[in-house]
Amino acid sequence: MQIVREVEKLLGPADKKLVQQLVGGANRTRQEEALKKNKPSIVVGTPGRIAEMSASGKLRTHGCRYLVLDEVDELLSFNFREDMHRILEHVGRRSGADPHGTKSPLERRTERQTIMVSATVPFSVIRAARSWGRDPLLVQAKSVIPLESLPTGPVNLLGPTSTSSSSSSLQTQAAAEGLPPVLKHYFCVTKLQHKIDTLRRCVHALDAKCVIAFMNHTKRLKDAVFKLEARGMKAAELHGDLGKLARSTTLKKFKNGEVRVLVTNELSARGLDVSECDLVVNLDLPTDSIHYAHRAGRTGRLGRKGTVVNICEEPEVFVVKKLQRQLGVPIQACEFTEGKLVATTDEEKTLEAVK
Repeated sequence: MQIVREVEKLLGPADKKLVQQLVGGANRTRQEEALKKNKPSIVVGTPGRIAEMSASGKLRTHGCRYLVLDEVDELLSFNFREDMHRILEHVGRRSGADPHGTKSPLERRTERQTIMVSATVPFSVIRAARSWGRDPLLVQAKSVIPLESLPTGPVNLLGPTSTSSSSSSLQTQAAAEGLPPVLKHYFCVTKLQHKIDTLRRCVHALDAKCVIAFMNHTKRLKDAVFKLEARGMKAAELHGDLGKLARSTTLKKFKNGEVRVLVTNELSARGLDVSECDLVVNLDLPTDSIHYAHRAGRTGRLGRKGTVVNICEEPEVFVVKKLQRQLGVPIQACEFTEGKLVATTDEEKTLEAVK
């Protein structure tokens, strides 16, 4: 798990045992033994396993002072509801501090600091912050905003159908703040059967060494990888149906340069930290600006340069324009000519695509 590796770097070799990983699918008995032996100060894991360990008494969370929820908008989904409820109820709730159960939920929440992290801020996250914290603040890049100043109703993240100007403004700001400022955004119009070849030309034109290509349907990943390999480009697929060992092996090959193009779905849009990634390609357009921000955020990390290229069909251009409006960033039309990326006008690109 990447978070564990980063924490170990910060702690140094002497103290690396102070952090432990607890994830489902791994050997629970070994995890319990490590908890007992190492007595870690920092635990990083998945909701199910953490809730399970807490319920069994193997992981004592009542004395915990800090709770960090990474990708919190994902943790708020129905799949994690029961586990998250248990975690939020027990973390920081000190034994004996309220023996008669007289404290209000708000008073109990003050015994820990809750930090919720996400590249985007849908209303579900704002609502959760109000429910789980006391005097919560929204920190966006260079600004700190009291939550009381934000809308109390749902924030529409899907476009201009919102009747609230404040909701629309927040939606644009939240999505844009999630994008690294160094990114360049392009779109290229082509026919469906030419998308893979366009991807190949895109990679060569930008001389990209570490590429993540997104598709919306898992079943199409293998075919895309086959076509790229047939064109002499090292590629691999990554998705949730792969086993843990297969995913780990694929990521290792991608990070050390054995695989140049990683073809994946939304699995890698969150949490995948490959700082060397210099190009993100959307072979299928994301469903909304939130997903675009999460995908695009895989490149341009740690101040490095990065490029996002959207390969779409002519009828999909309006979707690109909608994303551009919502995100507040320019997405420039382009084509790949004589081994170079050439910016074009939208009209020129559309005419070229339908020839």
